[in-house]
Amino acid sequence: MTSRLDTLQAALGTVLGDTVKALVRDRGEITITVAAADYLSAAKTLRDDPALKFEQLLDLCGVDYSSYKDRPWEGPRYCIVSHLLSVTHNWRLRLKVFAPDDAMPVVDSVTGLWSSANWFEREAFDLYGVVFEGHADLRRILTDYGFIGHPMRKDFPVMGHVEMRYDPEQKRVIYEPVTIEPREITPRIIREDNYGGLH
Repeated sequence: MTSRLDTLQAALGTVLGDTVKALVRDRGEITITVAAADYLSAAKTLRDDPALKFEQLLDLCGVDYSSYKDRPWEGPRYCIVSHLLSVTHNWRLRLKVFAPDDAMPVVDSVTGLWSSANWFEREAFDLYGVVFEGHADLRRILTDYGFIGHPMRKDFPVMGHVEMRYDPEQKRVIYEPVTIEPREITPRIIREDNYGGLH
């Protein structure tokens, strides 16, 4: 495994060079970060270069770094993380890109390179509000059509803003302010030190 990672890391350095802003090797995986301006060209190189040959995009998701590890985060807030697979070389790679503008997060779409990115990008748009430049059909996929906001952002209220229900008198679905009262349904559990051999 180590020699394969060494080979992949060397190939990434040779092919992408200074395009890679950060490379992290941890737990038998490699994660690279590229600038938003280089994202599409780096993704194309990762797919097409014979030394890398990442033919498949397995997953793409959004991340909100606004309070990373319960500490203030220095840098752009929204990140797109893609998981790539090379069937030819039998290796995987995690590709990260940060949207440069927190107020309006925009990155390029990779649907032209990997068609599997279509629904994943729509999901990241719906849940995090990241706009994918060049996506042919960027619209909500999981939330309701009239939904306001992006529910996976860390500043979005847990109970939401509105609730919907079917009104039998009006014979339609209606939206109204949330009437949920916050309550704790799991009691706090306090255990003595070293309970069950745990530290």
